[in-house]
Amino acid sequence: MTTYIPSLTIPSAVLQHPAASVLLPIALGTAVGFGSRPSDTQKTYLELKQPPLRPPPWLFGPVWTVLYGVMGYASHRVATIGLSSISPATVETTQASLTLYSIQLGLNLAWMPLFFVAKRPVEASIDIVALLGLNGYLAYVWGSIDEVAGWCQVPYLGWLGFATYLCVGAGYLNNWDLETREVKRE
Repeated sequence: MTTYIPSLTIPSAVLQHPAASVLLPIALGTAVGFGSRPSDTQKTYLELKQPPLRPPPWLFGPVWTVLYGVMGYASHRVATIGLSSISPATVETTQASLTLYSIQLGLNLAWMPLFFVAKRPVEASIDIVALLGLNGYLAYVWGSIDEVAGWCQVPYLGWLGFATYLCVGAGYLNNWDLETREVKRE
C-alpha cells in the first residue's frame, strides 16, 4: 500500500460530499474529452487499424460517463465510511487508498491525450496497464473498507481490461506509430 500524500490526494471534503465526489470525475473526464478535440479523435479512431470487437466511437462517451459516476460514488462511500471509522488502521488505509484513487484518476485522464493528441501508443499502453493494475488493487483495498465500494470498481475493471485490449491491439496493428504521414508526390 502506498502512503497518504495530501498534496496528491483529492481533498476529503470533496469526496465526502456525494454530488461533488460523483461529479468531479465526470467533469474532469468531459473536460479532457472535449480538450482532446473530439472530431479529430473520432477521425483518428476510425482511421486506425483496430482489433476485432471495436465499438463505435459514440459508445465511449456514455460508457465513461457512467463509469466515472460509479467510481465517484465508490470514492464517496470509502471516504465517508473509512475516514469516520473508530479504527486508526482503517482511517490510515482509507487515506492511502484515496491517494491511490487520485493517482489513478490522473492516469485515467492522461490516457486520451497520450493516445489521440500526442499519438504515443506505447506510453498510452503503459499508462492503461498501470491503470488496470492500480484499480485492481484499489478494488481490493476498497472492498476491505466497504464491500459496495469494492464491487463498484468491477465494471470499471472490466472496461479497463477491454480498453487495454483495444489500446495495445491498435498500437500493435499500426506498428506502434499513429503519426499521420504525408504521401510524397513526385
